[in-house]
Amino acid sequence: MAKKYVYLFKEGNANMRNLLGGKGANLAQMTSLGMPVPQGFVVTTEACTRYYKDNETLAGDIRLQILKALSKTEKITGQTLGDPKNPLLLSVRSGARASMPGMMDSVLNLGINDEVAEGLAQISGNKKFAYDSYRRFIQMFSNVVKSADMSLFEEALHNAKKNAKVEKDMDLSEQQLFDLVKEYKAIYKKLFKQDFPQQPIEQLFEAVNAVFRSWNNERAIFYRKINNIPAEWGTAVNVQQMVFGNKGETSGTGVAFSRNPVNGTNEIFGEYLMNAQGEDVVSGVRTPSSMKELEQENPSVYAQLVKIFKKLENYYKDMQDIEFTIENGKLYMLQCRNGKRTAPAALKIAIDMVNEGLISKKEALLQIDPKTLDGLLHPTFNSNELKKHKPIATGLAASPGAGSGVIALTKDKVLELKKKNIKSILVRSETSPEDIEGMSASEGVLTATGGMTSHAAVVARGMGICCVAGCSALTVDAKNKCIKINGKTIKEGEEIAIDGTTGNVYAEGIVTEEAKITGDFATIMAWAEEYAKVGVRANADTERDVKRAIELGATGVGLCRTEHMFFEDTRIKSIREMILSTNEDERAKAIKKLLGYQKTDFTAIFKALQGRPCTIRFIDPPLHEFLPHTKKEIEELAKDMGKSYEELNKIAEGLKEFNPMMGFRGCRLSIVMPELAKMQTTAVIESAIEVIKKHNIEVHPEIMVPLVGDVKELVYVKNIINETAKEIMAKEGVDVAYAVGTMIEVPRAAITADKIAKEADFFSFGTNDLTQMTFGFSRDDAGKFLGEYYSKHILPSDPFVSIDEEGVGYLMQKSINSARQLKKNFKCGICGEQGGDPQSVNFAHKIGITYVSCSPYRVPIAKLAAAHAAIKNK
Repeated sequence: MAKKYVYLFKEGNANMRNLLGGKGANLAQMTSLGMPVPQGFVVTTEACTRYYKDNETLAGDIRLQILKALSKTEKITGQTLGDPKNPLLLSVRSGARASMPGMMDSVLNLGINDEVAEGLAQISGNKKFAYDSYRRFIQMFSNVVKSADMSLFEEALHNAKKNAKVEKDMDLSEQQLFDLVKEYKAIYKKLFKQDFPQQPIEQLFEAVNAVFRSWNNERAIFYRKINNIPAEWGTAVNVQQMVFGNKGETSGTGVAFSRNPVNGTNEIFGEYLMNAQGEDVVSGVRTPSSMKELEQENPSVYAQLVKIFKKLENYYKDMQDIEFTIENGKLYMLQCRNGKRTAPAALKIAIDMVNEGLISKKEALLQIDPKTLDGLLHPTFNSNELKKHKPIATGLAASPGAGSGVIALTKDKVLELKKKNIKSILVRSETSPEDIEGMSASEGVLTATGGMTSHAAVVARGMGICCVAGCSALTVDAKNKCIKINGKTIKEGEEIAIDGTTGNVYAEGIVTEEAKITGDFATIMAWAEEYAKVGVRANADTERDVKRAIELGATGVGLCRTEHMFFEDTRIKSIREMILSTNEDERAKAIKKLLGYQKTDFTAIFKALQGRPCTIRFIDPPLHEFLPHTKKEIEELAKDMGKSYEELNKIAEGLKEFNPMMGFRGCRLSIVMPELAKMQTTAVIESAIEVIKKHNIEVHPEIMVPLVGDVKELVYVKNIINETAKEIMAKEGVDVAYAVGTMIEVPRAAITADKIAKEADFFSFGTNDLTQMTFGFSRDDAGKFLGEYYSKHILPSDPFVSIDEEGVGYLMQKSINSARQLKKNFKCGICGEQGGDPQSVNFAHKIGITYVSCSPYRVPIAKLAAAHAAIKNK
């Protein structure tokens, strides 16, 4: 039996979404529910996949099935494509499995030619309507099917209105529209060296091809990338009988929601235009009217919409977004789908529907996309205040939230302003690890270069501060202490504002508001905790970050990066003294200073955790990140250490590495300098004892040895930890319930996890490095080529954002299985960037991860994603 590639609406239903696409499945379902749907058929997503396999050609058997479905549609409607006396006109629209609004192409009024336009004018008695429809079709066909630049058509329309002395398209006369059609056809011939196609069947096949092609246009590829939509899904094509909102004042078109998508209020919300077609509403060429006005203007149609919305919500159990047309007073439904909404609206709608008895708590949680919570978790601009300002430039929306303050061009300037209680935005060409203290003290970061995984972006997301990266219009002039953006010069100390959610940059300050988990947000988080199986901790290195993480629902710290505690000016000097020391006395002196800093930090963190667990990673980054880089830094350090500039510079040069990320870092530091591991253990255990004794607070430190590739590395460092801890606890007479585990980030560690698990109390997967080493991709440089990987369908998404389940995920699963064969309840966590990614959290649930750890500001996202995973993966 031949494969079926085309389905009439009456042959489908909502459960065929993967085959018919969201739009097609919903049109089929509305048809079966008896709603006034103009009839038609769907060319399936499998036909799209076949189209690309056949080198972007519509196969003969698919064309034949389209013709058969067209014939059946003609019988249902009583109209015939291309018949001037009783013409069937069609809309040809895309419809992927996942909603991708505005990403792909549509063609309306298909089937019009010279004869049909004249016939349509006679049948309708409305020549103006006929030629308005014809000119729209020519323009849309030229743009969508032929990829024509619209400027010539827009110029012709502008001149027609100018000559007629009218402002709106609808005010052109019959003759003026007739003449405009002639001009449009002339433009088409000039552009493509052929007449505008007069065969409706040819028009139809060309339009279907164009919609399939649009699956791989730039905006669709980008949308799929950021929403993790696989390229192999393809799009369906919906071919539907046209109904006309531009037949006169008793006709119209609109878009409406069953509830308010901005604030969630249970009211019909939307806009419509009389005597218009769908693109007029969304294009902004005319100002539409509100649905409240429709209630007054046409109460019978409004009442019908209310009934339809109620029926759709009862069926789909979600807020609905519809497109409708009124033709000569009769209502038609062109589309329905679960509506896009703001995060506050999503929470309110979900809770209201539970209270109304429409859905369960589980269904309510599944309604809310975890990613949408991002907008609730960072300071934002006051919406009323924002209306008063226009952006001066736009960069990459690298870390969400909003920040406003005076420009600070250096870390020192940020700290100077902080002491004066002046808020600032750190503006740099690019940031480096030494900027961390300034970043932390700022309201946000703006960089001229760098991408979504640049240092500025990754660190800002981890800190929960907003960041706009890669703003190409920005030039930083450090010498003259100013920045230049699109020709405007702004001096250091003058105010700017940045929006990390949109990427917008403003040349003045704007009021911001702090995020809190209260009201509807708190209710949803409580529901999520009822169902989630995967725990959620936070990556936090300071008392402030820990407190914020707990406020946002973290159950502990899953990654405390001890190297982040050393980047402040005084501390970095001490660690440089340790690295560059030439004898044991020098090193011991430097380590003693570091011990004091570490104890201060750990004591504050343990107190803030109030008995919750804390995974502490011993110092990990390449030493080159700590080396002095400038002549001034080396001179100052040489003076403090009693050495000459030449001597210290020679030592520093000798420590530089060709490939530092694969060099002297992680557990290798403790193996070469065991006193470093002893110092860090001392800091952890003594701080824990102090908190237990003085504050009567339980402390549960989990010491993590990084970058282990061989079990012997772990054994060596673990022995130092245990010996040091035992000595301190015996001296103080206090036992600390500490654990020693390792970070699985080297592929060899995953492969030999059975051996390592014998010596480890837990595993934490460092998915950033594990991804980097498994793929052989440099995380800092991959952005230069990964774009090509997406567009050429080599990778479905960024493996540094969502876990590569096939490769990296396989190594993780193997490690867990090996460990739990030895120790049944062996604890396994994730502490890489992917720990806050909903898709990765779902994978974590499936492979039995105990907890994920992410930046404090992603904790609620991960918690909701964990609830989704538990509900979906029964």
